Amino acid sequence: MIDVSQRIVWRRLYVALCSCVALAGCMVGPDYHAPPAPATDTFTTTPLPDQTASAPGPAGLPQRFAPAQDIPAAWWTLFHCEPLDALIREAIANSPNMAAAQAALRQARENYTAQAGGTLLPSVDAQLSATREKINGIAFGEPGLVEEFNLYNASVNVSYKLDVFGGARRELEALHAQIDYQRFQLQAAYLTISANIVTAAVKEASVRAQIDATERIATEEEQQLNVLDQQFSLGGVSRTAVLAQETLLAQTRATLPPLQQQLDQARHQLAVLAGKLPSDTSVPDFTLDMFSLPDTLPVSLPSSLVHQRPDILAADATLHQASAQVGVATAAMYPQITLSASYGAEALTPAQVLRAGSTIWSIGAGLLQPVFHGGQLSAQKRAAEAAYEQAGAQYRETVLLAFQNVADTLRALEHDATGLKAQTDASRAASDSLELTRGQYHVGGVSYLALLDAQRQYQQTVVSLAQAQAARYADTAALFQALGGGWWNAAAPESAAAPAAASASASNTSSPSATTATATTPH
Repeated sequence: MIDVSQRIVWRRLYVALCSCVALAGCMVGPDYHAPPAPATDTFTTTPLPDQTASAPGPAGLPQRFAPAQDIPAAWWTLFHCEPLDALIREAIANSPNMAAAQAALRQARENYTAQAGGTLLPSVDAQLSATREKINGIAFGEPGLVEEFNLYNASVNVSYKLDVFGGARRELEALHAQIDYQRFQLQAAYLTISANIVTAAVKEASVRAQIDATERIATEEEQQLNVLDQQFSLGGVSRTAVLAQETLLAQTRATLPPLQQQLDQARHQLAVLAGKLPSDTSVPDFTLDMFSLPDTLPVSLPSSLVHQRPDILAADATLHQASAQVGVATAAMYPQITLSASYGAEALTPAQVLRAGSTIWSIGAGLLQPVFHGGQLSAQKRAAEAAYEQAGAQYRETVLLAFQNVADTLRALEHDATGLKAQTDASRAASDSLELTRGQYHVGGVSYLALLDAQRQYQQTVVSLAQAQAARYADTAALFQALGGGWWNAAAPESAAAPAAASASASNTSSPSATTATATTPH
């Protein structure tokens, strides 16, 4: 039983703890405020057109720019390619990068939980001990006293470090910012994987189209060579014409191995992005006719970009963490107060431990005031402030590069459409020119050199046309990536499930603006 005096002791300890907790409301160091968005309402120096230029074919459809329109989470579905959708879902589920990002986020959360439990709450430990001791009376002025005995102890120890100046809470603030950083790194990994797969699939389709066009041209050139061989055997053409055609055919065939190498590399990249070995044969083959060009291109407001791109949000979290570390370094220069108490029993036999006379207790408080550390604490504070300035500069650089990325992509889309139109006209003109030159050559109207030149021009325009068609798909995907990918419209991909499947458990489904609202730690 606890007697009256012991109750008074514990009551005084409780009052002291409550009073100190009330004093622990102040936090030194800066309260973090996210930097404002750049004061601009446009990404480019000149306004965008209402829509891009058009050209014949599916890849030449005009695209309309839609300012302030939101981006869907599964933006790649706008290409209407089911094999692409399936591959991205598989990649998000199996990618080692996604798994690593998810594990890093869990680690950050557990570190926060461990630190919160260890700093904001008292530590309570139960202790049981049994020792065999021998004492010598010389230490007590009794040389002849030698005693051996057993000592049993059962006690509960409580300690609490008061966070009067907020150093522990600033440390928790930094750890929470680390959670935000890892969360946005996870979103960045998700966006990177999806965008890379779309880009790699379009590249494969482009190279495949170039290979098909080159093989068709080589077949036509081989047929022309056969005709020239027959004409040469009959004395109708010179040996020079035959050699020139052989050279052209060899040059055309020589372009195929590098294209095949590009195709193999694109296939290997798609397999690895999907979490497969390069030898896996389950990756689908992609061709340009499998994709549909999105007719509407959402263009976010410039003020919204800083709340959408994972790299900007991660840089903001790093800046927040650096701000909190300034508070940690500042609090280390102030006094630190620790309270401790213990209550238990101590006796010479186990049975006596439970008796009232064996009760022991203690209560104490400690104050640590840094006095002289050779300038260490001041230097640490200045270092934290410099790290905060560095993080601020890196944040501004990230924002600038993000705006450049969006501006480049928007202009690329505009120029892609114009370039495809011009390339389509050039290809059609080269085809007509080749047909006309062939007819004239057969009737002796032009020399073989004119036919050879027409063949070369046609070959170049056909390959360039395939590249121009693929550029429109690739840069459309690049725009969605540059604007952040619409991750805020879906569940966070923490359970390795794609937003398109809508099966991931959402740890944060708020809008981007709410996600990155100004963070202020109250006093």
